[in-house]
Amino acid sequence: MFTKPTLILDEAKCRENIEFMANKAKRFGIDYRPHFKTHQSREVGQWFKDYGVTKIAVSSVPMAQYFAADGWDDITIAFPFVKQQADTLNGMAGSIHLNLVASSLKNAEDIVSAIIRKVNVLIEIDAGQGRTGLQPYDLESIDSIIKLLDQSEQTEFTGFLTHAGHSYGVSARDLMELNNQTISRLLPLKERYSNAIISYGDTPTSTICEQFLGIDELRPGNNVFFDMQQASNGICSTEQIAVGLACPVVACYPERNLVAIWGGAVHLSKDFFIDANGNKSFGAICKLNSDGSWGQPIDGLTLESISQEHGMVRATSQDLLQLISEDDFLIVLPAHSCLTVDNMGAFWVNGKGSLSTMVNGEKSS
Repeated sequence: MFTKPTLILDEAKCRENIEFMANKAKRFGIDYRPHFKTHQSREVGQWFKDYGVTKIAVSSVPMAQYFAADGWDDITIAFPFVKQQADTLNGMAGSIHLNLVASSLKNAEDIVSAIIRKVNVLIEIDAGQGRTGLQPYDLESIDSIIKLLDQSEQTEFTGFLTHAGHSYGVSARDLMELNNQTISRLLPLKERYSNAIISYGDTPTSTICEQFLGIDELRPGNNVFFDMQQASNGICSTEQIAVGLACPVVACYPERNLVAIWGGAVHLSKDFFIDANGNKSFGAICKLNSDGSWGQPIDGLTLESISQEHGMVRATSQDLLQLISEDDFLIVLPAHSCLTVDNMGAFWVNGKGSLSTMVNGEKSS
């Protein structure tokens, strides 16, 4: 079926994940603006439209161009404004509803000086991750940015954007508290700037939590595919993971309880998770079925190391090695699906026998 490492997408699982989040947002009366950085695919993007999605977020200007060309006309670039790409953004702003992000006062100044067409601007707030964005209590800087944006005819302040990325290292049982703490940091802004929206979104809290007071839109991305980092934290089940990397078995070493596969860092990334046995693993190992589907992860098989092209699978017993031959393909459920998708550049849609390319196109490896 395959001749090299190939990323397989299970359409049914993917659609179930999309439908779940679309229905949840609708239940809470919140706009669902999915982050498309995980799948990066026009084909998958069209599936979202089947569940009423009309607004999206992306992580780069090229990604915004890619989806705008496919008919998406309300796009948030959920990344600090990049002044060097102002010409491209000015071109896009003339044809779509474009939302930019200011992550500092200087960032906002760059937007005002470089943008010559009408855009909406969201101020990024650091909700606890400690990455980019202003502190929610830095009202002096926030007021300065809003004043600056209001003085320009081309920029309109519309609200605040945040990403609770610190939720990714938290187990499901602790997410409620983290979610409540994060939202509590944002509510004073909602009270002070009554017409501002709050765009909030990360897969763990969006999936598990049931409290979104003051939130106007949810912006999760990883939930479309999920991955082993999410599963190991109890955010999803392994049955919900919608992508698996099919990897050829290239060598078996029974005397060392090791199997070598063609599937390394250039395919999966260097991200990992901690499995149920406390082992560091770069992906969960499953058997590939003849129809392109896969079974559950095999307990006792760990993808314990990866280099550029190699992946080394450790077996806890020689009996497990009887399940594998050098003619096989194994499925690796990725530790982090976003990076695996970006590395691969295309996936094979299970059941259709077709290859779907993404923003960066199919890669050669």
